[in-house]
Amino acid sequence: QVQLVESGGGLVQPGGSLTLSCVASRSIGRIVAMGWYRQAPEKQREMVALITGDGGSTNYADSVKGRFTISRDSAKNTVYLQMNSLKPQDAAVYYCNSKDVYGRNYWGQGTQVTVSS
Repeated sequence: QVQLVESGGGLVQPGGSLTLSCVASRSIGRIVAMGWYRQAPEKQREMVALITGDGGSTNYADSVKGRFTISRDSAKNTVYLQMNSLKPQDAAVYYCNSKDVYGRNYWGQGTQVTVSS
């Protein structure tokens, strides 16, 4: 079965907004942290935003601070990424990551975000 399911990617103009969602399967185990990463062609995957299992702590890349917001809905085993004031530099494939209590990491298949006029 698919363990992480992402949605919400698409085409948006600079300055626009987009919300990404990622649902983690309960079969993964108790999730202690989730996050969003992005990767452009021939570039390394970079961390965008992280959130702890209890939602009490978040971490953002400097390039997105003040523009992106990560949040969790534990009941739905879902993490969201609210992306505001999008820039062309934000264009990439965005990947959801989940870490369970056993230290296992899982990745989604990615969702394309394109920022262009």
